[in-house]
Amino acid sequence: MKIGIDIDGVLIDLERYVIDYGTKMCVEKQWKINLKLDEYFEKERFFWTDEQEEEFWNTYLEDYVLKTNPREFSKEVIEKLRKENNKIYIITARNEEGLPPESYGRMQEFTKKWLLDNGIEYDELIFASDAEKLEQCIKNDIDIMIEDYPNNILNISNKINVIKYDCQYNKDVKGENIITAYSWYHIYNIIKELKGE
Repeated sequence: MKIGIDIDGVLIDLERYVIDYGTKMCVEKQWKINLKLDEYFEKERFFWTDEQEEEFWNTYLEDYVLKTNPREFSKEVIEKLRKENNKIYIITARNEEGLPPESYGRMQEFTKKWLLDNGIEYDELIFASDAEKLEQCIKNDIDIMIEDYPNNILNISNKINVIKYDCQYNKDVKGENIITAYSWYHIYNIIKELKGE
């Protein structure tokens, strides 16, 4: 089976990171803390201006990309899946937006370094915009995509199965070909069941 895996929100707990560091920035900058947890983007989640959102990512994005720990058991489960002859395609919409000027142009390098440093195995790493993710899934004959971003879940599930990694901002996303997972071992179990094992 060919398995597509997103990074932010799937391999990394983006939701928790943004809440932790966003509230920290609010306190340090004396911005009012307002949270709307069912929103995906930081601007809407915190009721920030464009400038506040940009300041947040300019401050924290490089640290997030290089130093955040993977989700519990993600490395272990991916190793098991590869040993069982599944192919792992990491498909991410990461781009240069939000990187400080001195690091601009290095997102792919930083992402490869993070995967290597954390021992995350894969067969192919694909950088594609959110709008291109479905196209990349089709082009690479992906059987199932593991995703958290609501728009991508809905778009990709029109053509292939999607495992939705449960987050507060995607709780209401439902539909045909969408299966909700709550942990990496839950993902493992879902894939085994889909393969009839």
